[in-house]
Amino acid sequence: MKIQRKVAVTALFAAMATASLVAGAQTIRVANQGDALSLDPHSLNESLQLSVDLNVYDALTERNKDLSLAPGLATAWKQTSPTVWRFELRKGVKFHDGTPFTADDVLFSITRAAGDGSDVKAKVNDIKEVRKVNDYAVDIETKGPFPILPDVLSDLAIMSKKWCEENKAEKPVDRRKGIENTASFKANGTGPFRVRERQPDVRTVFVRNPSYWGKIEGNVQEVIFTPIANPATRVAALLSGEIDVMEPVPVQDVARLNASGNARVVTGPELRTIFLGMDQKRDELLYSSVKGKNPFKDKRVRQAFYQAIDINSIQRTVMRGASRPTGLMVGPGINGWTAEQDKRLPYDVEAAKKLMADAGYPNGFEVAMNCPNDRYVNDRQICEAVAANLARINVKINLQAETKGTYFPKILRRDTSFYMLGWTPTTYDSHNALDALMRCPNDKTGDGQFNLGSYCNPKLDEAIAKIKSNTDPAQRNALIKEAFAMHADDVGHLPLHQQSLAWGVSKKVSLTQRADNFMPFKWMSITK
Repeated sequence: MKIQRKVAVTALFAAMATASLVAGAQTIRVANQGDALSLDPHSLNESLQLSVDLNVYDALTERNKDLSLAPGLATAWKQTSPTVWRFELRKGVKFHDGTPFTADDVLFSITRAAGDGSDVKAKVNDIKEVRKVNDYAVDIETKGPFPILPDVLSDLAIMSKKWCEENKAEKPVDRRKGIENTASFKANGTGPFRVRERQPDVRTVFVRNPSYWGKIEGNVQEVIFTPIANPATRVAALLSGEIDVMEPVPVQDVARLNASGNARVVTGPELRTIFLGMDQKRDELLYSSVKGKNPFKDKRVRQAFYQAIDINSIQRTVMRGASRPTGLMVGPGINGWTAEQDKRLPYDVEAAKKLMADAGYPNGFEVAMNCPNDRYVNDRQICEAVAANLARINVKINLQAETKGTYFPKILRRDTSFYMLGWTPTTYDSHNALDALMRCPNDKTGDGQFNLGSYCNPKLDEAIAKIKSNTDPAQRNALIKEAFAMHADDVGHLPLHQQSLAWGVSKKVSLTQRADNFMPFKWMSITK
């Protein structure tokens, strides 16, 4: 096994070295534990994919280094009525193929994002209509007052109508079904980098866009993005100089990298919350030993699972302190979070056993648990720890950990009984998490699109609808507090923690780490 692993690592480094022969002094080689699953920015609403793709595409609005809202393809926006926003568009912008950017591309992109196969419907499901005012202005009418629309649009990529039509990519592909089209492996954006080469699960090469409309602060001319699933291999590649940036750094290797002399670990809090979800819709739970009923429909079972999880032990032994246990589905830095509500139910195995017995499961039951093994920090190890915790209340977990390339399509089909997910509200507002994760699912409207266990509370839905349209900050935050209280009382999900960011960076490289874990190449520089 050791010999095979050494050969594999050597082969990987040799391939990287070959690639670097054609790379100049201003090439940065980035490695991640997984790949962006598609170049189509509407096909999967996953932060790694969006982070990669938004180096090629732009949105109407974007984020500064401190996550404040900034102009993107729109230079200005204002409300002309309670339900209408006017966006003034940037003139002189061209797509990578030379096609001018106009209002027609905005209308097309929002329609495409709302269509069949899109995984970003939640970003546009509150839009009633988009109207062209002229070539460089659009009016976006929402179904009701929607004060955070400019925030919501900050990662909705604008695509070329002409290019998509010419390449038969008018509709996004549905990653749940494994479908692909031209936009899956080719890209034509307006962003600071162009795609020169795409080899899925091998490498993607980006080159600087010389005609980019904005400012590129860094000096990087080329970025080679390589997925390296094995954590030890990623660390070895950084230490040997075969790569320049890697993420995530295994928590056990942080001190080693910092002491290496040629690399450092850039750390910071992440806005992402890691949690567990349970199927609460099916009358008979799939992939379990329980027949004829669904134990997760019983709040006592959900609460028993919650109170059987020793989150402090997970923080200490699995995460080595690089996490923040949470009782809410959002963390500090998200509007609506309060320390008052961010309190977990106590870890209490005996109380959990009693809840299971009261619910009719004194001997527990068996159920499959779906987890990724290459998406979140120590994701598989967290699930293994949860499984060990639940064994104390006689629950046998059949852990199914797999690469995110197959994991996400499976759980996004809701083909799961018990699963792990991480969520960063891209609007930096609690409404995003409430609407996407906790609202009753409606596949036609996109409501509750990532509520994969189909938790449903109509009263909570009413509160979420009010939050969406309320323009008074104090009233709005009071409604958010009410909504979180309802969800916590239902034990709708099992929140775990916010993980910490840890990027391994060569001392030759300077970059900006954002709390949303996006990595803009335009802020990266390298020295010889």
